[in-house]
Amino acid sequence: MVENYINRTLEATLLEAWKYFPVLAVTGPRQSGKSTLIGHLFPEAVSFSLKDVNVREFALNDPVAFLGQTSTPIFIDEIQKAPVLLEYIQGIVDRDPSRKFILSGSSNFEVMKGLSESLAGRCGVFELLPMSFTETFALSENKDTDTMLFDGFYPAVCSGKNIARLYYPSYVKTYLEKDVRDLLNIKDLMLFLRFMKLCAARVGSVFNASELSSEVGIDNKTVASWLSVLQASYVVYLLPPYHENISKRLIKSPKLYFCDPGLACYLLDIESPAQLSRDKMRGGIFENFLVMEAVKHRLNAGKDGGVYFYRDSNNNEVDLLLREEGDITAVEVKSSQTYSSSFEDTLKRLPKWLKAPVKRRAVVYAGDFENTAGMIEVLNYKHFTL
Repeated sequence: MVENYINRTLEATLLEAWKYFPVLAVTGPRQSGKSTLIGHLFPEAVSFSLKDVNVREFALNDPVAFLGQTSTPIFIDEIQKAPVLLEYIQGIVDRDPSRKFILSGSSNFEVMKGLSESLAGRCGVFELLPMSFTETFALSENKDTDTMLFDGFYPAVCSGKNIARLYYPSYVKTYLEKDVRDLLNIKDLMLFLRFMKLCAARVGSVFNASELSSEVGIDNKTVASWLSVLQASYVVYLLPPYHENISKRLIKSPKLYFCDPGLACYLLDIESPAQLSRDKMRGGIFENFLVMEAVKHRLNAGKDGGVYFYRDSNNNEVDLLLREEGDITAVEVKSSQTYSSSFEDTLKRLPKWLKAPVKRRAVVYAGDFENTAGMIEVLNYKHFTL
């Protein structure tokens, strides 16, 4: 099979940022395609991977010589393994604005800490999550919904280089042995794996630390610490509730999702698309997929936040709110293949509850009936665009 590059939506944003920043940084989970994207977009850059022990030793022992090997753009992969380089890069770009660097890393906390301390104002920072449905549409248009969710969106699976049944067990093992040990001194990796599985069982639910701590057998402080590890390594995503008052968004409990539905399926012990089709978590996995599509839409445009869920004191709830330029797009997500007019009920009442203008309302589901003529659109997920 001929290997073909799959274009990423983030490309346009990176090329625009390249005009204005001497340094670009691309973070994201392991194997989300960061190195492939950068190599394709900036073929002129000289590439160094700090995963290579010899390269890393050179970089750590003599940063000046390492960074002075060439005056052409330099791409440094896994920058979190040698954060000392960031201080030297700052000095180089301050002295010579023509110098260019591209950095990538798979540990968000480590990368962001170094960038904020050393390269504030000099570096454009972007996140590359696993592929979006739009990016993979040509490769997955013949997949049924359950296969699409089970396979997930990591490039290796989407491109056919690997299969989900083999890919995700290996991914989790590598993650536990490398990222978790690097980010936090967790002695009992099996207990941490149990924690991950119990998180997967809460996909689409409001996060409750006390409930999770009692199930795992750890205290709330440890839950918070371990959850931060899952966030830092792009395993989970916490979706904040929508409030006009920004401080309330920060203190109210978020909803828990995984950055990839295929990984969530594996952690739920779902072993095939057929099993997923009858699993009680199927609705949550489908919702997870569409929430992360909205998150990717924002990140690929170089924008942070702007994605929420709505829930009020009367337990009225809308699955997804997307805020762009002050306007709200509200989406109710249903995994059913059969349309029901009741799907629209909450969306009809939503404008009464929000102070911000609701520009668009849509029911997105897995069925064939569609209607774009009314105030509330009804769309199959394959035709839903933000």
